[in-house]
Amino acid sequence: MDFLDEPFPDVGTYEDFHTIDWLREKSRDTDRHRKITSKSKESIWEFIKSLLDAWSGWVVMLLIGLLAGTLAGVIDLAVDWMTDLKEGVCLSAFWYSHEQCCWTSNETTFEDRDKCPLWQKWSELLVNQSEGASAYILNYLMYILWALLFAFLAVSLVRVFAPYACGSGIPEIKTILSGFIIRGYLGKWTLLIKTVTLVLVVSSGLSLGKEGPLVHVACCCGNFFSSLFSKYSKNEGKRREVLSAAAAAGVSVAFGAPIGGVLFSLEEVSYYFPLKTLWRSFFAALVAAFTLRSINPFGNSRLVLFYVEYHTPWYMAELFPFILLGVFGGLWGTLFTRCNIAWCRRRKTTRLGKYPVLEVIVVTAITAIIAYPNPYTRQSTSELISELFNDCGALESSQLCDYINDPNMTRPVDDIPDRPAGVGVYTAMWQLALALIFKIVITIFTFGMKIPSGLFIPSMAVGAMAGRMVGIGVEQLAYHHHDWIIFRNWCRPGADCVTPGLYAMVGAAACLGGVTRMTVSLVVIMFELTGGLEYIVPLMAAAVTSKWVADAFGKEGIYEAHIHLNGYPFLDVKDEFTHRTLATDVMRPRRGEPPLSVLTQDSMTVEDVETLIKETDYNGFPVVVSRDSERLIGFAQRRELILAIKNARQRQEGIVSNSIMYFTEEPPELPANSPHPLKLRRILNLSPFTVTDHTPMETVVDIFRKLGLRQCLVTRSGRLLGIITKKDVLRHMAQMANQDPESIMFN
Repeated sequence: MDFLDEPFPDVGTYEDFHTIDWLREKSRDTDRHRKITSKSKESIWEFIKSLLDAWSGWVVMLLIGLLAGTLAGVIDLAVDWMTDLKEGVCLSAFWYSHEQCCWTSNETTFEDRDKCPLWQKWSELLVNQSEGASAYILNYLMYILWALLFAFLAVSLVRVFAPYACGSGIPEIKTILSGFIIRGYLGKWTLLIKTVTLVLVVSSGLSLGKEGPLVHVACCCGNFFSSLFSKYSKNEGKRREVLSAAAAAGVSVAFGAPIGGVLFSLEEVSYYFPLKTLWRSFFAALVAAFTLRSINPFGNSRLVLFYVEYHTPWYMAELFPFILLGVFGGLWGTLFTRCNIAWCRRRKTTRLGKYPVLEVIVVTAITAIIAYPNPYTRQSTSELISELFNDCGALESSQLCDYINDPNMTRPVDDIPDRPAGVGVYTAMWQLALALIFKIVITIFTFGMKIPSGLFIPSMAVGAMAGRMVGIGVEQLAYHHHDWIIFRNWCRPGADCVTPGLYAMVGAAACLGGVTRMTVSLVVIMFELTGGLEYIVPLMAAAVTSKWVADAFGKEGIYEAHIHLNGYPFLDVKDEFTHRTLATDVMRPRRGEPPLSVLTQDSMTVEDVETLIKETDYNGFPVVVSRDSERLIGFAQRRELILAIKNARQRQEGIVSNSIMYFTEEPPELPANSPHPLKLRRILNLSPFTVTDHTPMETVVDIFRKLGLRQCLVTRSGRLLGIITKKDVLRHMAQMANQDPESIMFN
């Protein structure tokens, strides 16, 4: 009896920071499925087990959706309260946010809905003054102190308990979904710490969002639930299908956009996305959105803070400013990516990277000191976007809606004509201009610090500010010059022609597209956010323009740039390889290098193999008939060889250092007194992927991309010549692009 006919523990698993073999995982899942199907005909119990196995995928999706939705709701509620805590406290119940506090008060009037006796600013509470210089200074100091406290707590928790909880997580999720293993990145501690610190950093007022990290949080949920089912926990390929669906659920709760979430997972993060995963992603995103809707964190029955509805159509002449906003988005995306990567590289290569806590404290202090005097930077970024997206109705109290009303106006309340701008609008314009410059600069230094930091919200805020300013400009131009030829046809005096909020929305889409290079999923997310189907064309025009402009300066979005900066082995499907090199130029060993380390099928002892493993650090070894013929038989993984030898020594009698190891069906003929041989045919991959030495590298790169290979063997007339690994391919691509080939190692 060959002891290896029984599977032993840990076989088929991978080391940390290694790449999975997609083909092998797929064939193992097919074998498992075949076995379950054949067993299901034997008894009713086996049939029930096969049904449970088939349903386990949907159960995992249900659990992911429920947990992701619940966590998103809790994060939203906590952020709402802690953001307001920087400015004051509710006397009736300290856990109420400003809005909840004034809802419950009977003394709140509609005009002064932000003022109620139950809500006290820190100056009122501590020195009983609400106006004057001393009150302002005290409130200013309290704002800075709370911001510093939140940021310090967040960076300390990340540093001590879960170093992987920092950043947005999307570059790493993309790398993991492409088949790379980073143990602990989706672990329980990372989930817990990321959820807690996300609340802290968003409340601290730093220029970052919670949307990107919510994708990481949802993927941690996916990883946790997939570890409960052996179908997913024992197969890394199947686990990645679950993680793709979890990413969709994350975007679904971040933006209240289930369809946008599925498209985001498909367009932006997933590497392998079969049709079955599409349905399951949709189900997970649906459950997550439904759960968040049940929690109702914003009290308006919407899934996001900045939901809007516009009532006026847009006109063809407005496409020109929309396209200009697209150009601005593309330029801002390029500027941001280049500056942020330069700063992050500096952080990695200089002493700056050794003081992550100090860096967070300094950036938080600068942000709080500059943000407080300007009302548009003092409020949370989500509230800012909400105000910028808003259409000016009759009941709006925002400065942006301070227009001069015509006393003779007798129109219905919801259809307010274009009016001349008042003092408040002009004040708001220069405050927005200052806020825009501040956001552009501070976001470059904030993204990439050792705290959870999303990029969607700051990018949208930059675009929304630029868009609102353009919108007000177009609106005033149309009002004062309605006899110009471009306005004459569609903008009569007294009509409501231009909606500045729509420009803010288009600007937000353009800037987000410029930074991330999303297109389809971005447009769908934006129209799910706003419920405006008729604004798809402006959004598409802006998104496509921003992508074209940004791509003209470089094909990499911010996530791909961070993947390259960190040296993750990620083969991007979007990269084109057009060089005329051959497999023989890339394979190892090269000329002048020692020959390839191989195993022979029936002539090496256990000690020989152990010595080879000890002296090399390769992930696997080709198995050949003999060193003379070099005819290829198969490929044996290093980890499985180590486990097999260790298990054989423990469980099989007569296995010693000079036992012969063989990979053939029948044992070799041995002298009578020789020790018991060890059969290892079961761990041998008998169908390793091979190419000839004259295969163009273009084809090899395509094979690695589409089949997700770890390595591929190079032969000529059946004789083994060398090996090409995924890292060899990445190094070669970097070399061809005139980059440093050694940067393609995991740092």
